[in-house]
Amino acid sequence: MADTKEEPTSFYDDEENLKKLCDFLRSKEGPPVREAVLMEKRVHYLKGEKLVNFLAEPKKGVKWPAKLPRFSDRQEAIAVCKELCKLQYLLRSEKKGKGELSVNRMVRDFDEAGYFTWLYEGDKTFSHMMTTGLVIGFLFCTCFPIWPTFLKVFVWYMSVSFLLFIFFLVTVRALLFLFVWILGYDFWLLPNLFDESLGFVESFQPVYSFEPTKAGQLPYRVGVAVAFFSFCYWAITQPSEFDGFISAQGDFLSDLYAGKLLSDTSQQDKENIDKPKVQSLNDLLKSLDEEEKHDPLEEVSEEEQVDSLLDNLLDDEEDIDEEEE
Repeated sequence: MADTKEEPTSFYDDEENLKKLCDFLRSKEGPPVREAVLMEKRVHYLKGEKLVNFLAEPKKGVKWPAKLPRFSDRQEAIAVCKELCKLQYLLRSEKKGKGELSVNRMVRDFDEAGYFTWLYEGDKTFSHMMTTGLVIGFLFCTCFPIWPTFLKVFVWYMSVSFLLFIFFLVTVRALLFLFVWILGYDFWLLPNLFDESLGFVESFQPVYSFEPTKAGQLPYRVGVAVAFFSFCYWAITQPSEFDGFISAQGDFLSDLYAGKLLSDTSQQDKENIDKPKVQSLNDLLKSLDEEEKHDPLEEVSEEEQVDSLLDNLLDDEEDIDEEEE
């Protein structure tokens, strides 16, 4: 029992105290809930009996808040649950199908045999702060073209470092799993790292998992071990320039951080990539001057020009004589 002289029924008459109780029930220490879809919205629900059992007879290990008085019997717990329904913190629901709920419009009072959906969402201050931060972050990212150069370089370095860290982590996880799996055990470093159904903190729990492999995998382990170590032996015995390989990897990382893995287009060409490529007036005048300088008629001598004119006249006279005949 909690060290309080106030009875639960009188304590929970105050709506603020009921909100404190709901905050505790909606926390990780509260009763387990299930997810479903109600009116095209994902919600959490639980059975009334489980809620009453949790309030009246909480299991061992539950960290009940010291400021909240415990319930002495089920009747007190049921009375508080009815009050939660009246305040619309809980909504009476019906199972429509697997993972789907519907609102029970006929009966809305609390009943241990019914299902109830949580409508109470608690204090919205943190949610509003996160939404504001998300909007500010979005606007900040959309203004990337006008960021100062040092900030762009910083973001680039952070992105490349994060990418290399993820690649290194995935490679180490895979190699550790392979080596230990060959010995007959399943070892995963951060086994829930890529589990999309878990939250951010839960994705890093536990740090590792170590279990024996399932029966019947011995032939596969032997085959993989032979293939892997044979490849390693072949790679080691092949003539190679290890210093050159290390140097190439260093150059690759340097180019990656410097942003030189893309084409060597100048910065001006990158900035003007969307602009129409029209020559300016100065460029047109220069091109005309160059054409005049390289005019083929100027390169022909005067004698050659006279000979060419005479040849043209003779050809014209021959054409006239042929027409008269």
